[in-house]
Amino acid sequence: MQQFRGKSIGSGVAAGRILFLDKNECKVSRVTVEDSAGELDKYRWAKEKAKIELLKLYENAREEIGDERAAIFKAHCLILDDFDEPVTDIVCGEKACAEWAVSAAADRFEKMFTDMGDEYLIARCTDIRDVSERVIRIMVGVRKMPELENPVILVAEELTPSDVVKYNRSDILAFATRLGSTNSHTAILAREFNLPILIGVDVDPSWNGQNAVVDGYNGMMTINPDEAMVHEIVRRQTIDEERSTHLRQLIGKPSKSRNGKAVRLYANINCVEDTGTALENDAEGIGLFRSEYMYLKGGEYPSEELQFETYKAVAQNMGSKKVVIRTFDLGADKQAGYFDSGRENNPAMGYRAIRICLDMPDVFRTQLRAIFRASVYGDLAIIFPMIISLDEVLRCKKHVAAVKEELSKENIPFNDNTEIGVMIETPAAALISEDLAREVDFFSIGTNDLTQFTLAADRQNTKIEKINDPHHPAVLELIRMTVENGHRAGIPVGICGELAADTSLTQTFLDFGVDVLSVAPVSVLPVRKAVTEAE
Repeated sequence: MQQFRGKSIGSGVAAGRILFLDKNECKVSRVTVEDSAGELDKYRWAKEKAKIELLKLYENAREEIGDERAAIFKAHCLILDDFDEPVTDIVCGEKACAEWAVSAAADRFEKMFTDMGDEYLIARCTDIRDVSERVIRIMVGVRKMPELENPVILVAEELTPSDVVKYNRSDILAFATRLGSTNSHTAILAREFNLPILIGVDVDPSWNGQNAVVDGYNGMMTINPDEAMVHEIVRRQTIDEERSTHLRQLIGKPSKSRNGKAVRLYANINCVEDTGTALENDAEGIGLFRSEYMYLKGGEYPSEELQFETYKAVAQNMGSKKVVIRTFDLGADKQAGYFDSGRENNPAMGYRAIRICLDMPDVFRTQLRAIFRASVYGDLAIIFPMIISLDEVLRCKKHVAAVKEELSKENIPFNDNTEIGVMIETPAAALISEDLAREVDFFSIGTNDLTQFTLAADRQNTKIEKINDPHHPAVLELIRMTVENGHRAGIPVGICGELAADTSLTQTFLDFGVDVLSVAPVSVLPVRKAVTEAE
């Protein structure tokens, strides 16, 4: 019995046989050819076959995971077109064979994305590899992935989106890879399967066919587990199934304690597609739409029209339910390649969030215009992050007023009563929350940053992970103070950080009088259960 540690990005436990996907078959060598026209014909033929395969995958994926998640395979068709120019240049300019040209073009795309230093774009490298491997496989005629007789634990150096949806949900017990990113399309699709997923595991091809256990709770993979461990896994699977069935019974139920204390349970999302998961888990609204992920996707600031369509889609998907849009929180650990803020020794406390917005009014107002234009399609609200002073709030409100005036002059409809809030995620904001509350419509407490700033403990530094304790009395006192000051001014106060999903504190938050708990979509029902069991 051997055990290997990994990073868990999916919950649950699973036991079964390993299928190791050896993808070395798609590695090609450079071969010089004289018939460039013939090589390009071969590439175009393979590209068209790849497009047919992708559209078929799209249709299959729609049945398994829905239209929005399946759309990645339509995006792959667009990526295919991006290969035309570099492949033609390599085949004709370097007299290289078509399969080498596709591989070399993929390498260039990956290097370009990696050099940008943008985490989102780096995660998209998996999509580039997925598309290139598909075209190469068609050209060189390698075998397809094996058919399955029984469900397996899928293991590989790295999995692409196509690998994930090749099989039905019932075919896969768990995923484990050496490489991977928590925000890659592969991870997003895999999470839709609601299975244990580990990345960063020191996988080995010799595991193929061996039995294993994947523990998504503890981030552990065990090869050839003993009988006692298998029994324990079966027991935990039964408990998980019973728990899931019980939680689903809470859909449509009020989030109210035994003593009648009510709290609204919202979901935190990163993109339009996440609204589906939020609704499936009966979220009562969106407490935090992290708009900065839209800024991380492209090579430039997103246009007003793109942002408008995105916010409009979120509003329409959520119907009458409230959607709180956080203005972009770039900087710190979320760097866009096209925005070079320079090297900072402590970026978490550096040039980020509202500081960038107020320094770049044109970019800021573009986002505000898009939000207000979308406000007529649902119940939208705006929240400003990383606030430390009353002056910042007043400056933000001036931009809001200016945008409203512009839209009015242009006869563009908007909701003049769109609520404005601020994030309480710095000790400064918490300590002056009484003053801030008089200027806004609501507060939302971001406990992740509030904790690290209060305790002077970088949350990304693993060496001090033990002291970055969100249960610290100082953190809880700042939360209590903020709620009290907000209520004194007559505004609601929510929590949207990771702490909102910590059910060991649900009773405490109810006692504080917290109005909203905004959590990851999958945490909505577990937190509702904790609320209903609280006093």
